[in-house]
Amino acid sequence: MENRNNVTEFILLGLSKNKKVQILCFLFFLLCYLAIWLGNLIIMASITCSQLINQPMYFFLNYLALSDLLYTSTVTPKLMTDLLTENKVISYKNCMTQLFTTHFFGGVEVFIITGMAYDRYVAICKPLHYAILMNRQRCNSILRASCAGGFLHSLGLFLLTIFLPFCGPNEIDHYFCDVYPLLKLACIDTHKIGFLVIANSGLMGLVIFVVLMASYFMILYNVRAYSAENRHKALSTCSSHITVVILFFAPVIFVYIRPATTLPEDKVFTLFYTIIVPMLNPLIYTLRNTEMKNAIRKVWCTERFWKGKPMI
Repeated sequence: MENRNNVTEFILLGLSKNKKVQILCFLFFLLCYLAIWLGNLIIMASITCSQLINQPMYFFLNYLALSDLLYTSTVTPKLMTDLLTENKVISYKNCMTQLFTTHFFGGVEVFIITGMAYDRYVAICKPLHYAILMNRQRCNSILRASCAGGFLHSLGLFLLTIFLPFCGPNEIDHYFCDVYPLLKLACIDTHKIGFLVIANSGLMGLVIFVVLMASYFMILYNVRAYSAENRHKALSTCSSHITVVILFFAPVIFVYIRPATTLPEDKVFTLFYTIIVPMLNPLIYTLRNTEMKNAIRKVWCTERFWKGKPMI
């Protein structure tokens, strides 16, 4: 443990050393972060203040929006700060905290997306049993299981990293503290640990992705018997879910399914599931969703909302 204490802080090399590129990146990520907060807060308020909160799909969407905010907030503020400063330093303690929280909220998001896929599968493939299978108690259980799954996933990576000896160098070739860049800096052979990371993140992501795509394939197979209107509604809902799944899981699998190595492309792919997808989620889930658009209009576009309730 003495060796580990030789490094008390890490230097994040970030996305680029070019000053002009850093300023452009800062402006871009600032707009992204504002869009993430605005879009997800609108979704959360619209669902909570309408009858949609009683529907399982929107119950999960509400918590997906919350997990998006918490997930991206573990990375984006620090990234934007580092883009404007010369000294891109993060303490050892904060680095381990960022590692844990990022994977915790990311894991929660993955399992909530899985819960949403299960909800759509039951709604379309077992419509007569939907009210029984997706009651509020079941939804709460799925939400608790998502939090527990995210915690176990994050705890596994945290324990694999926290006991590694770091004795220098201390430059992390990334814009946040992630497990593979940290394994690269460890003073011991991390070959076996790398395979445990693959099992924890890469294989888990791949298995969940395959399960999700299989469930949507079953949904698409079953909607053939629907009327044209109901088929269009089902396909519209599922297409948004499939888009989120592909945008989120494809970069995750690319980064974590291989042995403990880092590639220059990793930073770009990581941006997708830490910033881009949380920004696009509100658009993906509302543009083709009539119920969501109606709820937004009802909550945000009424005269009563802007003027407040009349005094009694």
